[in-house]
Amino acid sequence: MKKIAIGCDPNAVGLKEAIIKHLAELGYECEDFGREDPVYANVAIDVAEAVAAGKNDRGILMCGTGIGMCITANKVPGAYAALCADAYSTERSIKSNNANIMTLGEQVTGVELAKSLVTIWMKAEYEPGGRSEHKIQRIYDYAKAHEK
Repeated sequence: MKKIAIGCDPNAVGLKEAIIKHLAELGYECEDFGREDPVYANVAIDVAEAVAAGKNDRGILMCGTGIGMCITANKVPGAYAALCADAYSTERSIKSNNANIMTLGEQVTGVELAKSLVTIWMKAEYEPGGRSEHKIQRIYDYAKAHEK
């Protein structure tokens, strides 16, 4: 069973609660990283660090638009976040890009669409050896060369 790190800022509490319930219905365990901190970057960093360290298999972050969470999570080495707003990009974020964190925006994504995107994202698996492998490797190589 995959363990999912999940967090939001106060702008996405309703969506986070709906997604936690949805993930439980799908059979996933969630570790809730909170919702009280108005500085979304704090929650994003906590979730991204947990995923990058392997404490959680994947992460889901939510704020008003999902943009701030995505930008912040991508600053954490080993975290690869994608803003998910449509079915195709959501699936490709994993299959082509091996993202380990998805971000969503409560103010721009309805609950039913968000639940659908989470289902797609959780079912998707990275396709090693595919046509994107050398592109993904370039990202990993760059990140490794620029570690502090």
